[in-house]
Amino acid sequence: MEREAELFKYQRPEFEGVKKSMLVCNSDLMRVHVQVVKNGGENNLHTHTGEDAFWLVLNGAVKFYGEGDKVIGELKKHEGILIPRGFNYWFESASDEPLEILRVA
Repeated sequence: MEREAELFKYQRPEFEGVKKSMLVCNSDLMRVHVQVVKNGGENNLHTHTGEDAFWLVLNGAVKFYGEGDKVIGELKKHEGILIPRGFNYWFESASDEPLEILRVA
């Protein structure tokens, strides 16, 4: 089945709480999300077994950690990281401004 090109636009959402994930677009092979994480927000150690994930900082800063809370990357605007499937990681916002981070998997 042939698909058409799909246009999209991202705008940072207003929300209550510490973090929000927004689906920007998707297909049968990939999903694109933007996560917005306010100062002090983080997620838990986890892995994705079925997909690699590309992360790119749009605004703010982030620290990525591996097992044992080992720092694997400290990223600022327009810097990124590739997390291979099966790799345990977590991340936290690392600046006073909200983190906006693009995830393509």
